[in-house]
Parts: sequence; structure tokens; C-alpha cells
Amino acid sequence: MRVLTCDHAAARVSPGDELTSDDLDALYAAAGPLLRLNFVTTLDGAATGPDGRSGTINSAADHRGFTAMRRAADVLLVGAGTVRAEEYGPARLPVVVVSGHPELPDSVRGQEGVVLATTAASGATASESVWICGQDGVDLPRLLGRVRREIGPHVLSEGGPTLAAELVALGLVDELALSWTPNLVGGARGDHPRLLDGADVDVDLTCRHLLEEDGTLLGLWCPVR
Repeated sequence: MRVLTCDHAAARVSPGDELTSDDLDALYAAAGPLLRLNFVTTLDGAATGPDGRSGTINSAADHRGFTAMRRAADVLLVGAGTVRAEEYGPARLPVVVVSGHPELPDSVRGQEGVVLATTAASGATASESVWICGQDGVDLPRLLGRVRREIGPHVLSEGGPTLAAELVALGLVDELALSWTPNLVGGARGDHPRLLDGADVDVDLTCRHLLEEDGTLLGLWCPVR
């Protein structure tokens, strides 16, 4: 994997450099509180492949970035729809699942380290692993504060598009990590979700780095504030 551009003051890599695993970890490390979104899309902007899952559009290079980001993070924040679609299973990190329902998706139900963040309207009973974070909708700033107090400051969100759009609209996102893999899926409008879906946003970004390997591009952007 080589560097195309990099604006990390402490990264100590330059355009054209070949990255080691340690270099990649350094690019995704964070010293303080951070909420990072991580997505992969095709070149025509699809966030899922023909089977409705993102796993079928990723690549070895994207997977390297994905695992580096998970190594850097303290906790995963994921929408229940993505957990179901991607069939999340056991993870090294604690996982907070955002849902309007009173129960976790089947693939993570009963797993240690998984928290359900839901609403009072769902009828769920609050417990150590069930957090009530709002009346009719999940209060994301409130949830994020609790995640950082009780689990850790470095939060990695892997979607889905609706949760990501809400986080961006609320100004909670510090970084967007986006990979493009060299394939196309086509399809009719609405067949494949976009990166963000739901809330309207208008956010300018600045590039922190752009990497390339075997036609896959891995980018990292920060909102301009």
C-alpha cells in the first residue's frame, strides 16, 4: 500500500512511500476522543454489492484499513439494520447497537460485550446491557457521551447509512474513512444504499490521507469546522 497524499503532521510518511503495518496503524491512531465513520463503496457509489452486503464489495486493501481502524478503536457503534444485513458476530471490541426495537438482532443476541441502545417507546427494560437513550428516538449525543464515559473515547461507526447521516447532521463525526474498490454494481435507483441516507447534510471536508493498493483507494477526511 502506498501513500498518494498525507496531511498527518505526526504520521512521518510522504507521498510515494510504501506503508508497513505499523505505518498504517499510526495513520488511524487517535490520542483523544474521536468518532470515525468507516465505509466502503464501489466506483459507482454503491455501499453494498449484489447480495445487499458490503462484504461483497470490499478488497484485501480495504480489509487492511478496516482491521487497522478496529485495532485503534475502543468501541463499535452500529445500526441494527447493518448488524442484521452484515450478520455481525463476535468482535474483539465492545459493540453498541442502535435500534428502535426492544431486542438485539439475532446474530449478536446473548453475546458478551454487546449493548442495545434503544428508546423508552420500544418497551425495553433498562439494564447493564440495555441503555434507554431517549423517548421516541435514540438521543445520539446522549448515547455518545455514555459510550465514552463507560466504554472508551475512540468510537468507530460502521453504519448503516441512516445512522451515519444522523451522526453527520448532528455534527458528531470527527472523521470519515471511505474506501473505493475497483468494481461497479449498477442496478436501478434504490437498489443499493448510498453512503448517507435520510437526514440532509451540507458538510465540507478536508483530506487527511489518500492511500492506494491494487486499485483500491483508502481516504480519510475531516469535516471543516
